[in-house]
Amino acid sequence: MFENMLQISPFEIEIICKLLLSALLGGIIGLEREMHKSSAGVKTYSIVTMGSALFTLSAATIDIGIAGGVMTGVGFLGAAVVFRSENRIFGITTASLIWSTSAIGFAVGINYYFAAITATAIIFLILLPIEHLERRYLKNHAQTHSDR
Repeated sequence: MFENMLQISPFEIEIICKLLLSALLGGIIGLEREMHKSSAGVKTYSIVTMGSALFTLSAATIDIGIAGGVMTGVGFLGAAVVFRSENRIFGITTASLIWSTSAIGFAVGINYYFAAITATAIIFLILLPIEHLERRYLKNHAQTHSDR
């Protein structure tokens, strides 16, 4: 019984690879933006691209209009947590988390449990180590980014 739980199918490996690749590619773009003092950086771009990949994987099994409706509606909710004060923008990472966690909920709703769990783990891995790396290697990070 337990040996079946520990086996990962080729489809599940494909899910892991797609979600990790999308997070990595988004992170590369986010790093460039962070180096140019953009309000959205590595975490935000990684989370949004991974969430988008998860929506795409999930929507492949149902009517795409449902996924589009969820993405749009939750996008408005995420926009509500972003605000600007002087030269700083707050809430970008939080907004990306709201949007991407809706993709996780969507995946659970259509029985894509493995994809949802994988995406949750990737977001967790994006948030924890990248925060440490940002503080260590991007000296001006704390002065230019408050949504971390």
